[in-house]
Amino acid sequence: MATNQIGPKSGVVDRLFLEHPRSLGMSWAKHGGGAVKIGFQLIGAGMAALVHAIVPGWCTDTAGRRVTETYNYIQKIRAGSPKPENWSDYDI
Repeated sequence: MATNQIGPKSGVVDRLFLEHPRSLGMSWAKHGGGAVKIGFQLIGAGMAALVHAIVPGWCTDTAGRRVTETYNYIQKIRAGSPKPENWSDYDI
């Protein structure tokens, strides 16, 4: 008699990988792609801020502009989501 051994493990997999994207109305891949994009945007903003710290005349508004653009991107994705009511201002 075969038993389904996926049961307990699938709960962990669901909780770690699928529950959050699903609550936002997204697939794992779409959520991951958006998170990677946002991560690189914020890394770029951080690098611009570090350059600005060393040479104040460079990148004078780059970090702030990039953070604002990233926030606007998140809000656009949220507005187009099938479950926008589940999103907070900081969900990706």
